Amino acid sequence: MALQSATINVMTGAAMKAGRALVRDFGEVEQLQVSRKGPGDFVSVADTKSERIILRELQKARPDFGFLLEEKGEIRGADESRRWIVDPLDGTTNFLHGVPHFAISIALEENGQIVAGVVYQPLTDEMFWAERGRGAYLNSQRLRVSGRRDLNLCLVATGIPHQGREGDGFFSAELAAIMPQVAGVRRFGAATLDLAYVAAGRYDAFWESGLSPWDIAAGVILVQEAGGMITEFTGRGEMLKTGQVLASNGFVHGPMTRLIREGRKAARA
Repeated sequence: MALQSATINVMTGAAMKAGRALVRDFGEVEQLQVSRKGPGDFVSVADTKSERIILRELQKARPDFGFLLEEKGEIRGADESRRWIVDPLDGTTNFLHGVPHFAISIALEENGQIVAGVVYQPLTDEMFWAERGRGAYLNSQRLRVSGRRDLNLCLVATGIPHQGREGDGFFSAELAAIMPQVAGVRRFGAATLDLAYVAAGRYDAFWESGLSPWDIAAGVILVQEAGGMITEFTGRGEMLKTGQVLASNGFVHGPMTRLIREGRKAARA
């Protein structure tokens, strides 16, 4: 059984506590109060409640650390070298429509580098976690990315831009380039879980643009510690700044990069 560090214990404890609240609210999803947050993006009472729980638990354990939160934004801490990056409910639209595919994501950034991350699916009680240099795990099981090298055999995932979100002008062309070359393309609406699934070998690759740091941060270390690759479409490593992500098992990273480049070139033509 994998021995979790004190940091991972703090992160998983906060995620599980918030997860219990989300499960209760999911059971009463039709009665939730919901307000519009922006085009195609919703915030629910459950979302803000989950964030409050995580904030409280992490502050209790590490009072000096800062935060980057989806709802509350940035909170500076006394220790400016460390901050938590939190998505209290990734897949809010799924949640609000009663679709049982959503997650909590918590990452720890230290001097600009992600050093630990957890992605928790409370309905299935799947806790994906990783720590720099210690590997990636699903609950107590060690994770490894898939070993597929032939793109024709690969199952890949993506996120579809909606209502003017960044990438809308390129996505159709990217999809047209990739779909004929792979076994299938999936879109389930929770980028944090898509990245965790790449780490677990369930998907062979995942690409999306227009993401926020809290959608990406925990997934970065999960994929890396599971032996995969995660970059921007150009191959650079500034995903948290650009919101552009290509994650893969490593073997198909080059072919996926070329197909995305071809799609974007066609869209510009």
